[in-house]
Amino acid sequence: MSLDSVHSHTLPNGLLVLTKEAHSAPIATCWVWYRVGSRNERSGLTGISHWVEHMLFNGTPTFPKGYLDRVIARNGGTFNGFTWLDYTAYFETLPAERLELGLQIESDRMVNALFLPEEVERERTVVISELEGYENQPENWLSEAVVATAFVAHPYHNPVIGYKSDLLAITRDDLYLHYQTYYKPNNAVLVLVGDFETDAVLQKVEHYFADLPPGLPLPPFYAVEPEPQGEKRVTIRRPGAAEHVQIAYLAPDCRHADFAPLVILDAVLSGARPLTFSGGGTQTNRSARLYQALVETQLANYAVSSYRPSRDPFIFELDALVRTEHKASEIETALLHEIEKIQNDGIKVEELAKVDKQLRAQIAYSYERVTNQALLLGTWEVLASFKRVDTLFDELAAVKPEDVQRVAQTYLTEMRRVVGHFIPTKSSLG
Repeated sequence: MSLDSVHSHTLPNGLLVLTKEAHSAPIATCWVWYRVGSRNERSGLTGISHWVEHMLFNGTPTFPKGYLDRVIARNGGTFNGFTWLDYTAYFETLPAERLELGLQIESDRMVNALFLPEEVERERTVVISELEGYENQPENWLSEAVVATAFVAHPYHNPVIGYKSDLLAITRDDLYLHYQTYYKPNNAVLVLVGDFETDAVLQKVEHYFADLPPGLPLPPFYAVEPEPQGEKRVTIRRPGAAEHVQIAYLAPDCRHADFAPLVILDAVLSGARPLTFSGGGTQTNRSARLYQALVETQLANYAVSSYRPSRDPFIFELDALVRTEHKASEIETALLHEIEKIQNDGIKVEELAKVDKQLRAQIAYSYERVTNQALLLGTWEVLASFKRVDTLFDELAAVKPEDVQRVAQTYLTEMRRVVGHFIPTKSSLG
């Protein structure tokens, strides 16, 4: 994506506007990103950012509850929202001539969301139900425990969806104060990509957003996770079908000089993934090291690594589902052996070339759709700078095999790791 085609404009109220013309199809997408996520939550209010996200689909005086579903569908579009560690985002992708509808929706709910008491209670039930569904999956219990063990000072300790005790206690006033604090133009990024003329669309942006008042200074953020002082271990015993292993290492944020080598290391272990918050997962890459070592050998049903861009140091993770004829301890040994091989022997030049090609293909694929282009621009702007989208190719191309070996030696160490095992209780195995 050439940044020559990305226009950056800041309104007097602090709203950053990024626009990119894309005339390959008569489609346009409107995204608003808020620099608020679970990172900004204190104990007792965990999950509040995600709950506020839900509330913004529950109506304003202009767009009553349910109206957005109908009007977006009637205009041939799609819309959604999501909350992550460092941000909350909303989007509408529409026929290009209806892009103004997206601007109207996002301008309106930036300041006019209702937070009706009855809707707050309805969404409390919805969010708790979502949490309980999440908790029915053994790997999620383990992941939550591993992350909570990895972080002692930083709010990344808390799950994005929150703890049930907090979700039961949070009030309508808590939610509305969170909304009023963080949902302000000076804490937001508007990203527009699609079949439009920049000057014309900026006039519409001015019309809908320029008069919105900026917020007060944001609450200061001081949390810094201290350097780990030794391996930690956690075991979860609950009903489940199979044993599970997760190993997490405290790893640098996306602005660190070692971000690119760690991305390459992740790709060597599991194959290339998009460089956004959704970069994890259990997708199959049969040529990747973990698949070859643990799945092909029938030790695990799947084995993957995960390293996602984040604003502050987060985790580099290994994750494997144990086949029933094996034990978690065996799989832990096998995972650590793959890390030690890279630490001791490095990676081959041709292996680096293969994963570099895979990553370039992933990034290039992300550029094909206007929605994905806006996702990339917004993600990188709230984490670092949208300009990183244009430099990712060069950053990855500059990585050498010895860089990958060095970051494996530096960050994937016993001192920095948390090892988690999920062991099914006997009652679950019949």
